[in-house]
Amino acid sequence: MTVLPAVTGLGTSPLSEGLRHARRAGPVLPVLLLVAMLALPVGASEGSGGTPADAVSGLVVVFCAVRLARRRERPLARTGLVVLGLPVVAVAVAALGAGSAANALDGLARYYQILVLVPAAVLLLVRDRRDFRLVAWALVALGLWQGSIGVHQYLTGTGASYAGEDIRAVGTFGATDVMGMSTVVAYGLVCAVALALGGETPRVRIAAGVCAVALVVPLALSFSRGAWIATAVACVLLIVLGGPRRALRLLAAAAAAAVVLVGGFGVGSSMLEERLSSITQVTAAPDQSVTDRYTMWAAAIDMWQEHPATGVGLKNFPAYRDGHASIALSAGSDVAGAGAAYHRQPLLSPHNMYLLILSEQGLLSLCAIAGSWAALLVCGARRLATAHRGGRGLDCALIACGLLTWQLVDFVYSDIGGPSTVLTAVVFGLAAWWALSPAATGTAGKR
Repeated sequence: MTVLPAVTGLGTSPLSEGLRHARRAGPVLPVLLLVAMLALPVGASEGSGGTPADAVSGLVVVFCAVRLARRRERPLARTGLVVLGLPVVAVAVAALGAGSAANALDGLARYYQILVLVPAAVLLLVRDRRDFRLVAWALVALGLWQGSIGVHQYLTGTGASYAGEDIRAVGTFGATDVMGMSTVVAYGLVCAVALALGGETPRVRIAAGVCAVALVVPLALSFSRGAWIATAVACVLLIVLGGPRRALRLLAAAAAAAVVLVGGFGVGSSMLEERLSSITQVTAAPDQSVTDRYTMWAAAIDMWQEHPATGVGLKNFPAYRDGHASIALSAGSDVAGAGAAYHRQPLLSPHNMYLLILSEQGLLSLCAIAGSWAALLVCGARRLATAHRGGRGLDCALIACGLLTWQLVDFVYSDIGGPSTVLTAVVFGLAAWWALSPAATGTAGKR
């Protein structure tokens, strides 16, 4: 007779409650694990090899495939098959022009991982808006973690080398991937701003707003101009979509944060001003990084003009670079600090995703891949309008559209490569879920 109360009490224990919540969130847990892997140090890799996060992304795809096979579900509707299928065909055709079988297989694997397989797995494993919010908050938490490491690096002079000082915030990504931390922090900042605008409760909105203000600091200390521009565009878009009253409050908070950051703490005010002004210095004494970037852009366009339909071949940009670049291009970028000895890192891509696809795969492939992204943006924007009218899932709509906008703008200044790239696939998956999944706007996705 005394056993039953004990069993009943056990059923309501914190451990059993935790197990129940874990069981309920089961399908999305692999996606959360994938995000968490980016909190670990990635070592001193040059970005050419796989990382633990890449391995976990493969496990996520396998888990999703096994789950679909067991449940015997139809994975995607017709629209989803077309949108995610366009890159499959485009990259497969482009691989035929690769310089070697190794380049073809390597390029196919990377493009399919980032543009097709992982996004599709995220789309299928996120079942409702609650799962979607879990992934979004995971991105915020990851941004705060990496950002806190970056701020510590700036304050202690243990970051990557910048202007002769080891002050550039790079988080756990090291000096060989200076864009990694800024990308992760920017994702978290965009998610936090969206949650602050569209969160369901005042507590959620306040917590997200605090996180957003905190993430501004490490983003500034990353000295990443592309991330600054993309974040500004995405956040302004979210502010406009959030309504005029919220826009005024958020702009006031952003101005206050800037005053505290630059005026109160004196966080690299002269360096930040110099970095911002260098964005437009193309002819008037630009720094070498700006010169290199525009030189590689010109080289990519020249490659495309010689091979307009199919490009020079998958993974062939480095082989054709010197034959098309001017003498203004330097041999590589300086890498030092954050635990890395000084060395020169070769410039093997144009640091512009659109020009990388155009030069290596041609206009046909660019139209197919960019068309897939445009379709996600249009479908997501239509559902955003529905969420505004119905008041259901507005935060998810803002997160998806904000992240996708950030990525498409940032691709003007970056391309796929480096350990943080696997998060780009997660971002595409979240955007695809909001744009294509019936659970995004239906009553099944409530909460």
